[in-house]
Amino acid sequence: MYGKMHSACLYGIEGVMIGVEIDLANGLPQTNIIGLPDSAIREAVERVRAAVKNCGYRYPQQRVTVNLAPADLRKEGSAFDLAIALGILTTSGQLVMPEAEKLLLIGELALDGSLRPVTGVLPMVEAARRAGFRAVLVPLGNAAEAALISGITVYAIEHLGQLPQPEHESVMNMADIARRSEVEQIVSVNTMGVDESGGSVKTKSSLPIGLAVAEAEAVTKEAVLQNSLPFPVSVSSGLANSERPPVMALTLDHLKYIPAVIYEGSAITEDNGMLEDYSDVLGQNHVKRALTIAAAGMHNIILMGPPGTGKTMLIKRLSSILPPLNDSESLEVTKIFSAAGKLKDAHSGLLRGRPFRSPHHTISAAGLIGGGGIPKPGEVSLAHRGILFLDELPEFSRNVLEVLRQPLEDRVVTISRARAAFTFPAQFLLACSMNPCHCGYLGSGGLQQRCTCSPARIAQYRSKISGPLLDRIDMQVDVPRPKDWGGEGPSLSSAEMRAEVLKAQAIQTERYKTLPISWNSELSGAALRRYASLGREGTLMLHTILESLGLSMRAHDRIIKLARTIADLEGSVDIVSAHLAEAVQYRNLDRQIMTED
Repeated sequence: MYGKMHSACLYGIEGVMIGVEIDLANGLPQTNIIGLPDSAIREAVERVRAAVKNCGYRYPQQRVTVNLAPADLRKEGSAFDLAIALGILTTSGQLVMPEAEKLLLIGELALDGSLRPVTGVLPMVEAARRAGFRAVLVPLGNAAEAALISGITVYAIEHLGQLPQPEHESVMNMADIARRSEVEQIVSVNTMGVDESGGSVKTKSSLPIGLAVAEAEAVTKEAVLQNSLPFPVSVSSGLANSERPPVMALTLDHLKYIPAVIYEGSAITEDNGMLEDYSDVLGQNHVKRALTIAAAGMHNIILMGPPGTGKTMLIKRLSSILPPLNDSESLEVTKIFSAAGKLKDAHSGLLRGRPFRSPHHTISAAGLIGGGGIPKPGEVSLAHRGILFLDELPEFSRNVLEVLRQPLEDRVVTISRARAAFTFPAQFLLACSMNPCHCGYLGSGGLQQRCTCSPARIAQYRSKISGPLLDRIDMQVDVPRPKDWGGEGPSLSSAEMRAEVLKAQAIQTERYKTLPISWNSELSGAALRRYASLGREGTLMLHTILESLGLSMRAHDRIIKLARTIADLEGSVDIVSAHLAEAVQYRNLDRQIMTED
């Protein structure tokens, strides 16, 4: 007997459809799972066996082969438990699911038959919708997450026993056919007789067929009471297939999940008093200006200054001025968090606020960039469309920092393994902070706190940040110790800064509506020359600056993109010399390096 169900697994952050094929054959009772399963899938045999028995069904005493197709794709996780269990039950005739060809099954089984939620349901359901599936059966804990994908019916279940049990009068239990030989032995009652020579022989009873059937039904009921059969079966005279009642098709309508109202508003509200605001930061208006430019064009930024000047405080409020995610970005970010198992509350809908990730400086390269036997998203992917904050940048291992080169340039992460290569999106705003030296007080100007670092120690401290990595950071801003606390005029608030960012974003959205980009920082090649033209005067000015500072061509392009964002904030169509001069001023570390040389 052969049956097939449909499930899914994760390949990177994308869902992949997996066919779960079941074959029941004569032979020694054993269950084999093939198709490159990992240890969690191989252990599903015992979970499914216990769940099936504890729900009152019968686990086939046959040779059971489970194939996960395609066989050349490595599978991992416990999401196949439900598909394997229902595949065995339908193949053995204990359940019938006519709509199984268009039904996706996802869920982990406990030994008592209850279902536990699994990670990555959102990308799996999205892949099922693209593949033409009409419905999905998931654990109740994953129902809200699955309902985020429109156009597909979600059925939720807490326990395997919640599946509708067939009625006694209208069921043909296919397992009863497998047990026909036992029933026929009851109908043809064997009795002991004595032959002419005095020996004992087996002879068939001459009981009327009605009495034999009655005895067969009594024995069958006894088997039901002993849980050897999942539910009562009817024994009819003759035991012919044509005389048995038809199998009832199972319906899942009573399990249909009614999704919650999807939250579609902005993740940031103006009247949220608990939200951190830039008005809390005294002074530092020039740094707030730099952060506004960074948010308006999604430009990478690093703040450098003595301890206690507000570097961390300023960057942690950066997410309060970023615009919310649009629909496509929300789905993309939510899929990443679902695949990583970090989607905590799906009832509120897709993630609308831009992610803010701040890993500790002891993080490994695999934790930052992603990795594992079957790679999972790292912090750079979890920060996709949002902010990756690296506090105290020189404290990170140099090897860890160097892996940021490729995602900062390509906006994707590609991790290759022997069997496959996985690509994760990694388009983020890199925000960093650092002290000017090891003790932190270089150039602070304080009488009580003077720098005690030698020039060699200062060079060693800054050498952890390589030139190629620093070249990829658009803005390098000094954060000095305030001289007049709160005396620099009214402090800018997040609402004021965010209004400027939204204005610049609207200009960029209209400008790039025919291109696959959204921000000025994504410009390159012909698009950069078309939308960020400097003119003759600006070109000569920039070339002079590049020669004096010894900047690379990468820095040349990043200065132009930064000037384009400054012009958008000013509402200017053209980039003028003032915009270019301000953009160059945000290359503080380049100027300091030239001064030291």
